[in-house]
Amino acid sequence: MSEWAPKRFWKSAEVTPQGAGWAVTLDGRPVRTPAKTPLVVPTEALARQIAAEWDAQEARVNPATMPFTRMSNSALDKVTLQHAEVADMLGAYGDADLLCYRADHPEELVSRQADAWDPVLDWAGAALGARLVPRLGVIHAPQDAAALARLSARVHTLDAFRLAAFHDLVSLTGSLILGFATAERLHDPDTLWSLSRIDETWQAEQWGADEEAQATAEYKRGEFNHAATYFQLANPGAA
Repeated sequence: MSEWAPKRFWKSAEVTPQGAGWAVTLDGRPVRTPAKTPLVVPTEALARQIAAEWDAQEARVNPATMPFTRMSNSALDKVTLQHAEVADMLGAYGDADLLCYRADHPEELVSRQADAWDPVLDWAGAALGARLVPRLGVIHAPQDAAALARLSARVHTLDAFRLAAFHDLVSLTGSLILGFATAERLHDPDTLWSLSRIDETWQAEQWGADEEAQATAEYKRGEFNHAATYFQLANPGAA
């Protein structure tokens, strides 16, 4: 038996201002989240992306083709209800940030990690007021508590929509610093994603690429790029 999917019942999706945000409607009727919350987002640009997803649906609705709608649903139905918990969880990545755990050999990998990651840590020190310190090996060593507190405080300032996207930026890379670097547009998303894959790229160069691992990595890259786009669209202060 095929899975049930709702049929398309509307002629067009529209965007309308509502309070301090923007609502998406279908023939004038408000789109609602699975928890029945009206789908109102902080920017017109994001609302238009969501409306375009609804307009692109054909005979039946396919949620898999609606990533902007799905992330907005998550922001409203989940992140809003546990904002502090999500922010705390993401802030904790700083104490075990990917960029801080370094190989001690071979020299080429050591140099590659330093050349790729040290400038991002330097940027964080200047821009975020928190310069995390690299460690050799994988054994956990705590970072400076004051630096971590400053990073966590920044996470807590994000609204539910940007926090939903920031969750993916951080969790997919394993790096709070790369999450901030993406949010602040330090480099383009593909470059920042590649920085998170230094170790995997090295291994593939030494031992050959694994097709399944490559497919998984490409899927994650797509999710990361979507989160980067969503973050900027959801940012009321973005140019």
